[in-house]
Amino acid sequence: MMNSIVTISGNVHFPITLDPSVWIFDDRRIDLDEFFSSQYENVSEEEKYIEETAKHWEREIREGALNPPTLKSEKKFERQKILNTSLGIYLLPFIQNSQPKPDATTVVLKTQDKDIEIPLATIDQWIAQFSIVGKPLKEDGPIYLLKVDGTNRNTPIKNVHRIEIK
Repeated sequence: MMNSIVTISGNVHFPITLDPSVWIFDDRRIDLDEFFSSQYENVSEEEKYIEETAKHWEREIREGALNPPTLKSEKKFERQKILNTSLGIYLLPFIQNSQPKPDATTVVLKTQDKDIEIPLATIDQWIAQFSIVGKPLKEDGPIYLLKVDGTNRNTPIKNVHRIEIK
């Protein structure tokens, strides 16, 4: 079993250590089955907040401020959904937080047996997959890297344990 930590280091202002096991709680997580079936709608955080607030407000107006009995079942359904789907998260925010230096041009994905180089300018086109059918990637993880266009969905970059910026 591999270590479940991923590091971002190299030509950056702030080296970062990531723990993919906590991404299941991150609101930025993506249901990969939905994403690659083209039913996914990329919505900004602000739009998502406004939409959720509007739904909550509308519900309170219709049903009153009391917690209706369906609230528990809705939360349970969401929990079950998370435990039965494959999840990922965009890699870009983590790279941005490490603040690559101005002369950085390449991202090196360090896997168990090889290094894969991709241009830093294309990092927004990559998703870090951290679970399959609700289970963490223990055998060949901690993360897989998938292209947003789905071209490597069946052959993701596996065993990524370190991301180095050059």
